[in-house]
Amino acid sequence: MLKTFSKARTMPLRMIFIFISVILTGCSESQHTDISLLNNRIVNTNGAYIPAQCYTKTKSENGQIHNPCFSCHTAPIAPNYIDDSSLQLAYEFKEATRKNPWSNLFKDRTEQVAKITDQAILKYIRQSNYFDEQGQIILAKKMAELPAEWDVNGDGKWNGFTPDCYYHFDKEGFDRKPNGEISGWRAFAYAPFLGTFWPTNGSTNDVIIRLAPPFRQDENGKMDLGIYKINLAIVQALIQRIDIPIPATDERLYGVDLNRNGKLDIAQKIVYLWAPREGVFMSYVGKAKILMTEKKLHLAGGLYPEGTEFLHSVRYINVDAQGHTMLANRFKELRYGIKTGWNNYGQLQNSAMAEEKELHDFPERLRRMMGNPEAGMPNGLGWAYQGFIEDQKGQLRPQSFEESLNCMGCHSGLGVTTDSSFAFPRKLGSEQLQASWFHWTQKDLNGLPEPKFPDGHWQYTEYLLQNHSANEFRNNKEVIGKFFNAAGRLKPSEVEILHKDIGHLLLPSAKRALRLNKAYKIIVDEQSYIYGRDAHVKPVTTSWDIVPTGEKTGIKKPVIHN
Repeated sequence: MLKTFSKARTMPLRMIFIFISVILTGCSESQHTDISLLNNRIVNTNGAYIPAQCYTKTKSENGQIHNPCFSCHTAPIAPNYIDDSSLQLAYEFKEATRKNPWSNLFKDRTEQVAKITDQAILKYIRQSNYFDEQGQIILAKKMAELPAEWDVNGDGKWNGFTPDCYYHFDKEGFDRKPNGEISGWRAFAYAPFLGTFWPTNGSTNDVIIRLAPPFRQDENGKMDLGIYKINLAIVQALIQRIDIPIPATDERLYGVDLNRNGKLDIAQKIVYLWAPREGVFMSYVGKAKILMTEKKLHLAGGLYPEGTEFLHSVRYINVDAQGHTMLANRFKELRYGIKTGWNNYGQLQNSAMAEEKELHDFPERLRRMMGNPEAGMPNGLGWAYQGFIEDQKGQLRPQSFEESLNCMGCHSGLGVTTDSSFAFPRKLGSEQLQASWFHWTQKDLNGLPEPKFPDGHWQYTEYLLQNHSANEFRNNKEVIGKFFNAAGRLKPSEVEILHKDIGHLLLPSAKRALRLNKAYKIIVDEQSYIYGRDAHVKPVTTSWDIVPTGEKTGIKKPVIHN
């Protein structure tokens, strides 16, 4: 009944074994046009799951210590049992990964960028590579007439995710098909994650969610938008572990005590109250409720139900006539994830413990992944991921196996994630427009308040304080000049504005946006993603070429804000 992506397997992350053929080619690092989807060959590095940001030097030449690491590597909240806070203190690289493989970081793109005019890059990024001139989804059309070079298993059909979101959102954030029906996708507003994903660092983003069909249906299997809204609110309560306001709802229609007051009456909120050891449970409504009783669907605090999907577009930065920056029409990437299987708390804990044991027994063994560009990559925790990226002509194509490895480190083994996800746990509250069920084309980042950690600290301000910059590479001179004085201290006046308006920090100037757009376009022209996909004009000077054995970060105590 649930849409499947690939067969889910419950096993520890580093117990996922496949034989990866390592093929050394004569391919230049500046060009990589011989990309093949039909095999899992590795051209650059088997350690591609380690992001370029992890090679950052945390010590400045003047002795200042920078800690961007705390944003990802922290003490987890169950059922995430991966405590990686020690990575704030030391570079725990294996011998095979001490050499920084992200050579694009060290290239000077100044001359190449200078050859691209503002008019040319604006024309490029304002053209959609997702929709054709008739408003049809280009990738979906290609998949219907599958190119042979995309047919990994040779069966003549596409077996992975086929894009079906029309990015036409109504006043409740629901995506509408050309015929007016909902596609199931729903946009939500969230506080962008710390560092790299701030637009000021090169890309605009959005994330949308879809629950499996049973969550959208009544007990008889008929589509019911009211039921879908309630189930989405329940999922939000489970992931954020808080009560979620809802419009006045008659619980008797669904047979579920949503406000947990011990009776069926009018509920105005979903109360998060889940303590199974004390006999306290929660329930979905509609068809999903029936499937729960049949043990075909599951519910637990901090976990999404089976069949949950996320769609994440990574885009260029558009600039309007007034110099305002915003989402561009052109996608750099389209990323997709689906929860294919269920792991309970015990299974997730066993998986984390198995990782620790393997690290102890085989300290130099690299992680090995299964999957392929058509079927996607499972992360060992019940999720499968797939990505699409620009080809040399600017059209979206499936990522190769090696290109997809770049996604897996962040979505399969960080202390900061909630059931492998980043954005939905950071969904904004009901006090915002449309209870924060809106897309960034309906309202941008301007005027949104700065988020806080559970302990009350301002998140973005803390990142600036700990890292003394707006990104891991510390090359965002625009933010440094705006928020820091000559002595390197935060300007109180700028921080006060930030508390009330995150756009003040997160959105770049038009000049910076255009330069970063041009720098990334060069990577597209080269198809050199396997050597790094972070947009830089000047060479990065704050990254290790080779991380010294036993190198410490200089950070004395992990920064944790749970």
